[in-house]
Amino acid sequence: MHTSDLIIIGSGPGGYRAAGHAAANGLQTTVIERGNVGGTCLNCGCIPTKTLCRHAEIIDTLRKADTFGLTGLNYTIDFARMMERKEQVVSQLRQGVETLLSAPGITLVKGEARFTSEHTIAVGDEEYTAPNIIIATGSRPKMLPIPGIDHPKVADSTRLLEIDTIPQKLCIVGAGVIGMEFASIFSSLGSEVTVVEYLKECLPALDSDIAKRLRTTIARRGVTFFMQSAVKEVTDEGVVYERKGKSATVAADLVLMATGRAACTDGLDLETAGIVTDRNGIVVDSELRTNVEGVYAIGDVTGRTMLAHAATYQGLHVVNRILGRDDNIRLDIVPAAIFTHPEAAGVGATEDALKQAGTAYTCHKSYHRANGKALAMDETDGLVKVLADSEGRLIGCHAFGAHAADMVQEVATLMSVDGTLGQLGDVIRIHPTVNELLDLTH
Repeated sequence: MHTSDLIIIGSGPGGYRAAGHAAANGLQTTVIERGNVGGTCLNCGCIPTKTLCRHAEIIDTLRKADTFGLTGLNYTIDFARMMERKEQVVSQLRQGVETLLSAPGITLVKGEARFTSEHTIAVGDEEYTAPNIIIATGSRPKMLPIPGIDHPKVADSTRLLEIDTIPQKLCIVGAGVIGMEFASIFSSLGSEVTVVEYLKECLPALDSDIAKRLRTTIARRGVTFFMQSAVKEVTDEGVVYERKGKSATVAADLVLMATGRAACTDGLDLETAGIVTDRNGIVVDSELRTNVEGVYAIGDVTGRTMLAHAATYQGLHVVNRILGRDDNIRLDIVPAAIFTHPEAAGVGATEDALKQAGTAYTCHKSYHRANGKALAMDETDGLVKVLADSEGRLIGCHAFGAHAADMVQEVATLMSVDGTLGQLGDVIRIHPTVNELLDLTH
C-alpha cells in the first residue's frame, strides 16, 4: 500500500496544476494518469485547435493581402506541415507538464485508477491511499444515438485533429464552441462547411445578440447554417436532417459530431466508494466536495463549467482548502472564449438571462468600427456589451471581434472584486488598443 497526503486522478489542467500547488506547499502528492499527461485540453482540445485557429487566421489575412498593399502573393496550403506543427506545439507543452509532474513531492503513476474503498485507489495490482483525493478525469465527446453514427465518415473532435487531408465537404453537427471553431478553421482551409444545429441559435451559453452577429459574420465567409434542424441519420451520401417537417440531406465527405461532452467516470468504480453521480457527472457542492469526506471532484467530470481554466482554478481552490487556507478565487466568475475568426467571449450574466429574470440592469455597447486600432487592423466587424446592475456594479460582458477575449478578461478582473461601470471607465488604457472600446462612461 502506497500512502501520500493527496491523490489526484487525472493530469489535465485541473490535475497537474493542483499537483504542482500541493507539492510546493509540502503535500506528498500522487497523480494517476491513464493516458498522456495534459488531458483533453493539451492533447486533443484547446491547444491543438487553437494552433489550427492561428493557421486559419493567417490564411484569412493572406486572402485580403491587397488591403495591406501586398499584391501578387502566391502560396499553397501544406496541410501535412500544419498538422506537424500542431503536434510539435502539443509535444513541447506535454514535456513541460511531464517536467512539472517530476518535481519533488509528486509521484506520477501511469495506469487506470479504480476505487476499492472510500480512500483507496487501485492501479493494476498496486494500491494507493490518501486522506484527500481529487477526481479530475475530464470528459469525452458525446455522440448522437442515431442510425449511421458508426459510419466511417463520422468523426468526433479527437479524430478530426488526426486527419491527413482537408475534407472537400465537411458537415458539422452542433453549433456549440467545438462546432463553431472547427467551422471557422476548415472554412479558412478551403472546405465547403455546413453546420446543422437543433437549436434556434448557435452558442446557446453566449449572449444571443453576440451569437447571432458572430454566426452572420461566419456565414458571410461561406459557412452554411441550418438552424432548428434535427439530425436523423448519417448515410453514404451525408447527413439527413429534418426541419419544419421536411427532410433534406447535406452531402459530406466527413461528418463532425460536435454535440457536447460527457463526464469521464467509466472504470473508476465510484459506486464502490459510495460517491454520488447524476446525469451530468460527479455531484459536488460549492466547495467541490463530493458526498464522501475528503474526496473532491473538479473540472469537466462534474459536468458544471466545462472549461480548462475553470478546472485549473477549482483545483487550486481545493488544494487551498486542504491546506486550511483562504483564497480570493471567484468560482462563480468564469470568462469563456470561442476562438473563431473573429473570436467571441463572455463572462457573467447575459442580457437574455437578465430579461427573463426581470432583473434591473443597464446595457452599454461599443463597436469595433469606431475604434482606431480595429480600423488599422482592418478588423471592423465587432461589438462589446457591458452589463451593470441598478447600482452600477459590473455583472456581465460579452463581445465578438478582434481581441474580444482580452476585453472580456479585463471586465472579469473587475467583476472579481465587485467593480463598477464607473471604475471600468476610469481605467487608463493604452492608445491605440481595441480595449479602448471599454471606455464607456466618458
